[in-house]
Amino acid sequence: MLITNDFEVAQPVDKVWQFFDDIPMVAACLPGAELTENLGADKYGGKVAIRMGPVRLQFAGTAEISERDEAAKRVVVHAAGADERGRGQAAMVVSATLTGAGRGTKVAVSQDLQLSGAAAQYGRGMISDVTAVLMRDFSTNLARQIAAAELGQSGPAAAVPAGGLTIGLRAMLMALRRVFRRFFVPYQATS
Repeated sequence: MLITNDFEVAQPVDKVWQFFDDIPMVAACLPGAELTENLGADKYGGKVAIRMGPVRLQFAGTAEISERDEAAKRVVVHAAGADERGRGQAAMVVSATLTGAGRGTKVAVSQDLQLSGAAAQYGRGMISDVTAVLMRDFSTNLARQIAAAELGQSGPAAAVPAGGLTIGLRAMLMALRRVFRRFFVPYQATS
């Protein structure tokens, strides 16, 4: 399943690209993600925990930077992991491309996600909505980490779990808005 998102950061492209070189700092920006080991050669061991309603999934696996294009400001990461309780697996190829947007930076993220097991039971819409919520939180945390680095504060902040109620409610609101637009907006246009 291909999921695309984009967001803007109020920092110059070169500064955001430089931040993307510090993988532990970038990982700390993603709610629920935690790097546990540097395996060398741009490969890392880690965990991702997501709670969607009553279901909590915690994947352990690896992430490897397979491409880093300085000129195009593009990075590609291959990640794979298994739920620690044996309820499923996930594999993902994530690419992020940075471009100038006024005085800031636009980050376009593309995720090719393959799920099996418990996580696969959620529909594409719910997974896309949860991903959108996580990307918004990621962009906020990214901007915060870059600002902290400018102030001389070093090191990534503690990993924040991807909370089920908050993410679930925000994703549900997105789904309701989508349904509302699909059914009620065309009706109003024909009236």
